[in-house]
Amino acid sequence: MYQEDGFVVLEPDQPEQILTSQELLEKLKGILVNRQEDLPRELEKFTTVEGQAEYLMENFCDLDMGSDSYLQWYVIRLEK
Repeated sequence: MYQEDGFVVLEPDQPEQILTSQELLEKLKGILVNRQEDLPRELEKFTTVEGQAEYLMENFCDLDMGSDSYLQWYVIRLEK
């Protein structure tokens, strides 16, 4: 049995971060709120930033933010 304990988050020129799912969701919402004119195609069907961030977090593991900038996240699961 595995348990989701959080996410490792990687950004250029930053040390890796360990975030809870709520912290990652807030981080994604903060990024997406300023990118509504430049959303990945898969997110255009959602009418709220919350919905976009949840879908992104649950179905992808990275977000291209242009000009050599990106955000990547990976689930941390510990054996229980």
